[in-house]
Amino acid sequence: MQFPESWLREFCNPPLTTQELADTLTMAGLEVEELRPVAPPFTKIVVGEIKEAVQHPDADRLRVCQVDVGQGGLLTIVCGAPNARVGIKVPCAMVGAELPPGEDGKPFLIKIGKLRGVESHGMLCSARELKLSEDHGGLLELPADAPLGQDIRAYLQLDDTLFTLKLTPNLAHCLSVYGVAREVSALTGAPLKAPQFPPVAATIGDRLPVRVSAPDLCGRFSGRVVRNVNPRAQTPQWMVDRLARCGQRSVAPLVDISNYVMFELGRPSHIFDLDKIHGGLDVRWGRVGEPLKLLNGNTVTVDEKVGVIADAAQVESLAGIMGGDATAVTDDTRHIYVEAAFWWPEAIAGRSRRYNFSTDAGHRFERGVDPELTVEHIERITQLVIDICGTPETALGPIDDQRVNVPAQAPVRMRVARAAKVIGMPLTQAQCVDALQRLGLPVAQEEGAVTVTPPSFRFDLRLEEDLIEEVARIVGYNTLPTTPPLAPITPKLRQESRRSSFAVRRELAALGYQETINFSFVEERWESELAGNAAPIKLLNPIASQLSVMRSSLLGSLLQVLKFNLDRKAGRVRVFELGRVFLRDAGVQNTDSTVEGVSQPMRVAALAYGAQDALQWGRKDKAVDFYDAKGDVEALLAPLRPTFEPAEHPALHPGRCARVLLDGRAIGFVGELHPRWRQSWDLPGAPMLFELELEAVQRRPVPSFKPVAKRQLVERDIAVVVAERVTHGEVVRAAEAALPGELLRSCVLFDVFRPQGTSTGGLAQGEKSLAIRLTLGSDAAALTDAEIDTAVQAVLQALAQHTGARLR
Repeated sequence: MQFPESWLREFCNPPLTTQELADTLTMAGLEVEELRPVAPPFTKIVVGEIKEAVQHPDADRLRVCQVDVGQGGLLTIVCGAPNARVGIKVPCAMVGAELPPGEDGKPFLIKIGKLRGVESHGMLCSARELKLSEDHGGLLELPADAPLGQDIRAYLQLDDTLFTLKLTPNLAHCLSVYGVAREVSALTGAPLKAPQFPPVAATIGDRLPVRVSAPDLCGRFSGRVVRNVNPRAQTPQWMVDRLARCGQRSVAPLVDISNYVMFELGRPSHIFDLDKIHGGLDVRWGRVGEPLKLLNGNTVTVDEKVGVIADAAQVESLAGIMGGDATAVTDDTRHIYVEAAFWWPEAIAGRSRRYNFSTDAGHRFERGVDPELTVEHIERITQLVIDICGTPETALGPIDDQRVNVPAQAPVRMRVARAAKVIGMPLTQAQCVDALQRLGLPVAQEEGAVTVTPPSFRFDLRLEEDLIEEVARIVGYNTLPTTPPLAPITPKLRQESRRSSFAVRRELAALGYQETINFSFVEERWESELAGNAAPIKLLNPIASQLSVMRSSLLGSLLQVLKFNLDRKAGRVRVFELGRVFLRDAGVQNTDSTVEGVSQPMRVAALAYGAQDALQWGRKDKAVDFYDAKGDVEALLAPLRPTFEPAEHPALHPGRCARVLLDGRAIGFVGELHPRWRQSWDLPGAPMLFELELEAVQRRPVPSFKPVAKRQLVERDIAVVVAERVTHGEVVRAAEAALPGELLRSCVLFDVFRPQGTSTGGLAQGEKSLAIRLTLGSDAAALTDAEIDTAVQAVLQALAQHTGARLR
């Protein structure tokens, strides 16, 4: 919210400087986000009147003006503005004046100079040259009654400061200049000048029929007919200036009056063209499919969840948000209907965002506007209409006021001891009562507690904690004692058998991956296609319509990152993410860190796309494949040794997907993206992906001492023929099970042979040859040839028994 300091001080003028006032507001919870002067510094610029303007003898676009600045003589000033003419009053910079700094940051000094041979003793200024606006179409024309020679800063009241407040949603009562002044009075003790609303007597009996059909939308509706107004009148300059300093441009006098009262008192209102209303008004919920053209030119379609004001023919406005174009006031308007209402905040909240715009009226009504002063504010608007747009024929109807469902404020009780405990400093009951009474809250006392019945303009006082906050604000946050917390410091040591998530990140970075951070809410299509999740956890209020569910897999987020990079011509992409996924689990109960029915485990996922290596010369380029991703999984889990088995996953290629197991327990998947999803994502190549449980990846065996082998190890190579369906893992497991661990030190596959064409190597169709190197050793004694042969035979027997292998 933005407003000028001078307007605030008309209601409450404490003996504080501008900066002190800003600090006081900020420390009371009304954060002053910015202080900005109305105009930049400049000097010796006064009101001048052009007495004579003749064509320059040597320039078609210049005029030689004689200017009266109230000093007895006329100044000769050469001017090129198109509107320089006799009789207008304009800002005149005299010799020695300093204009606002230009782009170089230095002030512009006015000197006596010659323009095409004519001496000029000053400069006539536009609004842009004074940095008052961006208008540079000509000189800034001042009203005819502007006093000659008066400093332009004093005449235009430019020695003012604009306050910009950043208000939290609970401070709806401060969304007006008077509301802020009320807070300043409570904080500083300075007297508050309350606005007066003298009733304007009705001169005719005209009323507009109004029916409130939705009391859950509108709690109070007040209105008045005003006839024979002049909509072409000029908005007073003081009102135009105040609106501009609140960030609102002047539109037309009737619209300006409505906006002015909203900024002054915090009540949005609307003025209808009475002649354009068909019959009466009906305040109701919308009906599905009803169209409405708004004042901003947009045409929207309402439904039963949007409040409207309608007449007998059509919808005329969005309730509490924006009026309609059909009944907007124009220069031809003669009769008007002034409306001020109380709209329930729950009925207005979020409605304007459905149509991708927001308004000052909606911003206030969805936070709460005082329901008790609709009539008084109509009186204020009526008086301004008479003063600015009134004519001798102007006639006023009586105010029609319907109270159908006004909120009843429930008393709130606050315990003094509780307030002292929450605030963190000793408080007396007298201090609490004084603080609350300074805010204008009615207080009833009892032993050790106070009870407040919130006034109608305070929608934020519902709980005991609300009153405690008010006491803390008035007592002053800067008076709270600084008490360091006293607590035993107990370091939380991570188990040696687990590594941190940061160590996992560093390991993946060392493997060439870059970390990404993505939203936990994703498209519903990703869940069904990539995770096979037909019932994802849906968001009640998504930040975007497509991000409507919580993810149960990280793969969709990584594919989105890949697509983003490919669209920007990236040829090689390696990314990973550590993040939480969200799964339905009826066994999860509500705790401080869990939500009932939802499991939220951490996972780590990675994606590799493009060439195996970055640009290099050492070997030929080769696209990343399944075994590259599998190797990265093994490197990430090392020194633990995972096993892999064929599997299926909704996101992965049916024949190039493996389940990752650790100690026999499945911890994730690795594989190539399914061709169907590669096509739907329009990817030139197939990315490799893996997704693992973070808890399993963090496991680490505790290091233990092993002496260096004292005797030489023995290696034996064997080649066995097995069926094509037998996997390498099955062969290794059978070999390891055949010998004790202290004897068989390692079992490594180093060659695979399959029959090709006429070269069968003694193998039948559907068979393959696996060459395995066995490393044997003993710490007790050197192995004899007999012991070595026995060990090899034991391995061959185990392979034959478990895999059907035969020695080649």
